[in-house]
Amino acid sequence: MFKLALHSVSYAGVWPGQDRVDLEQFIPKAAKLGFEAVMLMAKRPHLSLLDMSPAVRREVKKRADGNGVRIAVLAGYNDFAMGAEVPDVPLREMQVYYIGELARLAADLGCPLVRVFTAFERDGVPYQTAWGYAVSCLREGARRAADFGVSLGVQNHHDLAVEVESLVDLLAEVNEPNCKACFDAWAPALQGSDPAVGVRRIAPYLAHTTVADYVRRPRFKYVPALVNYQQQTDAVRAVPMGEGFIDYRRFFAALKEVGYSGYVAYEMCSPLRGGGSEANLDRCAAAFVKYMREL
Repeated sequence: MFKLALHSVSYAGVWPGQDRVDLEQFIPKAAKLGFEAVMLMAKRPHLSLLDMSPAVRREVKKRADGNGVRIAVLAGYNDFAMGAEVPDVPLREMQVYYIGELARLAADLGCPLVRVFTAFERDGVPYQTAWGYAVSCLREGARRAADFGVSLGVQNHHDLAVEVESLVDLLAEVNEPNCKACFDAWAPALQGSDPAVGVRRIAPYLAHTTVADYVRRPRFKYVPALVNYQQQTDAVRAVPMGEGFIDYRRFFAALKEVGYSGYVAYEMCSPLRGGGSEANLDRCAAAFVKYMREL
């Protein structure tokens, strides 16, 4: 059976109507819901470096150990292409330093992996320039993380290298043994690709996956002159595991096929069917554990 983790972003109040649960309450909640590990959001209101004094670090680890859950991943937040409009501010240096300090924090918490992003594409930053930023920053960040015995996991989330072949290219160019992939099913599924095929392609780099299930909701804009509707990009809404359009049975079968032995983290970080009350979040988290055990 896969090892299960709960992402604390699920209880961080990040989307309208979502209840917030502080880190002190989140860790025992994850254990009570049946998770053996947690993935912690490395920013306020949960695990900001600004708040992580040595004493607080010891307390967080003690709380996790006392509840029998491992801190499996720290979720970092970065964008290596931002700041083109202020070239005199060393924003990429700041982000590399931030990643290095997250690796230090991870080591203090007994956590082996820091999740990172690449970059969003934006006007004023050519594609190859953004690519170069990501490669150089990931390479330096990975070397800093290696000093603490920690790996980086690049999630297929931001625009740059979100497609699996591009992510493979990126990781090959970074060429650091501790710079790996956090490969999720929902991105290729929304792109019209087969997540299981992606698993087989990214397998040599695969370190972690975070899952959530979604339904598509078509959108239309009324055009009065034509007395008709123009179709827009679909919206997606999170639903309990197994109730969406992503073929997770096929995805998990591919993970098993390639010998994946890492964690599967569940997240609720977008508007969720049933709303964002703590009770509904708990129901969906418990339903995920049940789904995975039956699987």
